[in-house]
Amino acid sequence: MRVDGRCLCGAIVYEAEVEPGTASICHCSDCQRQSGSVFRMNISAPADTFRLVKGTPKTYLKISERGNRRIHAFCETCGGPVYSSAAENAQAYSLRVGALEQRYELQKPVRQIWTKRKFAWLPPIEGTEEFDGQP
Repeated sequence: MRVDGRCLCGAIVYEAEVEPGTASICHCSDCQRQSGSVFRMNISAPADTFRLVKGTPKTYLKISERGNRRIHAFCETCGGPVYSSAAENAQAYSLRVGALEQRYELQKPVRQIWTKRKFAWLPPIEGTEEFDGQP
């Protein structure tokens, strides 16, 4: 499925290809903090299908406790999160579902990760695989 995404103000615009039934939710504290919400929903796009159409996002390099290096891209004007990817030789982009024009056409998420950080009042999503941490 072809998708178009953009930040809140429209300074960053991109396009990519995704599989509609492959979205996931992350409940880790980093995703909560970066999204300003209780979780973040993402969908993967192969790197060879991702193309920036307009603008250049500002990036933040996150180095995990294990030493993994990920780039988090966002708009420097409105702060809207756009994607994340491996810092070197990215094979895929983790697109922020809220930034996609086609977000309502996607299917429910297939998995949830870092559920040990999930808020207790969030209801379960039937048929969604859950992992306490990073699978």
